Amino acid sequence: MNLADALEHHARARPDHVALEQGERVIAHGEMRDLVRRSATHLLTLGLAPGDVVGVALRDHLDHLVIMYALARAGLAMLPMDWRWSRGEKERVAIHFGAKLALIEAGETIADTRCLAVDTAWHDAVAQASLDRDFSSCAEDALLLSLSSGTTGRPKGPMITHGQLLGRFWTHWINLGLNSRDRYLSATPVYFGGGRSFCMSVLFSGGTVIQFPPPWEPESLVAEVERRRATSMFLVPTMLRRLLALPDRTLTGLKPLRLLISSGSALEPEERRAIRERLCANFCEYYASTEGGGISLTTPADQDRCPSSVGRAIFGVEIEIVDDAHRPVPHGQEGHLRYRGPGCATGFHRDPESSSEAFRDGWFYPGDLACLDEAGYVFLRGRAKDMIIRGGINIHPAEIEAVLVSHPDIAEAAVLGVPSPERGEEVAAFVCLRTDRPDEELLEWCRSRLAPYKVPAVLRRIVEMPRNSAGKVVKSELARLLQTDPARAKSSNKRSPS
Repeated sequence: MNLADALEHHARARPDHVALEQGERVIAHGEMRDLVRRSATHLLTLGLAPGDVVGVALRDHLDHLVIMYALARAGLAMLPMDWRWSRGEKERVAIHFGAKLALIEAGETIADTRCLAVDTAWHDAVAQASLDRDFSSCAEDALLLSLSSGTTGRPKGPMITHGQLLGRFWTHWINLGLNSRDRYLSATPVYFGGGRSFCMSVLFSGGTVIQFPPPWEPESLVAEVERRRATSMFLVPTMLRRLLALPDRTLTGLKPLRLLISSGSALEPEERRAIRERLCANFCEYYASTEGGGISLTTPADQDRCPSSVGRAIFGVEIEIVDDAHRPVPHGQEGHLRYRGPGCATGFHRDPESSSEAFRDGWFYPGDLACLDEAGYVFLRGRAKDMIIRGGINIHPAEIEAVLVSHPDIAEAAVLGVPSPERGEEVAAFVCLRTDRPDEELLEWCRSRLAPYKVPAVLRRIVEMPRNSAGKVVKSELARLLQTDPARAKSSNKRSPS
């Protein structure tokens, strides 16, 4: 099937049920179906053919959501591009993936790419387009280039089919309980994989999507949840931490939420507990990748039972932990995590070299080190490529980061390896502080909880972590900070030769 086929059903079954809301604009499912069909017809009159790649560099408005389904209806492959990217970033991605057209905001442009603004002329053309065109419906048709984080170097992204994205939707309905009665508040960029996927899933099921795009103040988000009677919402950890900084009396507007979801990076057990107590009792954390969709889910019950785990495999997903020779290891032993399921891609588009590294024998390797217990709980140990090798000893940055953020005055921490003539690599830590504390106090906290060789040799304070559009910390930017300010990169930790 084509994912847009579901919109045909909703337009017939309950055409007046609200599909989209933003500000004063409301679009019911009957109108949504018509806008999608007319937009798809208009796109195909521009000389595009099914299977062509179309870039989407739009802000977070309702037209963006309509266009996503219009591309699906027309059999065109969507290439998401963050409208906040620089012109060079957009050009590099559009050219690499061979975009035949890019839909952009008025006044924007992308070099060497045919562009079309979604403006008054666009809306006039869509209004004149036919409703009666026949469209194909094949689950194997290309739908979406699901880009990995970052746009520097060679962009990577697998081509997701209609059937594969539908497989990801299954987990939203089966594991999370999203359905046609949901009023989902979209408060993250639609470009971001989680934001896009949940919006499309709720619309497919016949629910309502309420657009409330960032940037927003935490207080205004709470007010919008209450005013719109939202039932579900997805937020990245950074956004959740901003809410937790508010007093309890300001958070009462979140109580109507039935479901609060997070993904992008792991939260600490104490943070999860605070979210459940102060924001939403039914808080679930998703471990996922852009290439394969959801991997595991930790529910409130899982958070109580195994607070340091990222949960258990979601519906249809099989997880294995393997050694360097791709052989499964016993329960409790660390190794490379791999998984497969109905939503998983089979390779990177136009990149056979990277595909051979990450996709093997039907499995996808996201690059994470982990272990799996007998009850099926997954415990992440860090990124294989992030591993610090100091004097021949493997050190996981995630372990040191967990110790640092357990300090009451450290709000965030990021750890990476820096070159060392003597040891090969040394441990460098970046911290964001709630209140000022001497470096020696912070290092002593680490010494009392870590082996000597894991204690940071470099400790640097920063006001805010550099993040990509998915909300993940960009450690390459942190490494560049040390390179551009070598005086600050000197060792802060006096330790033994061990």
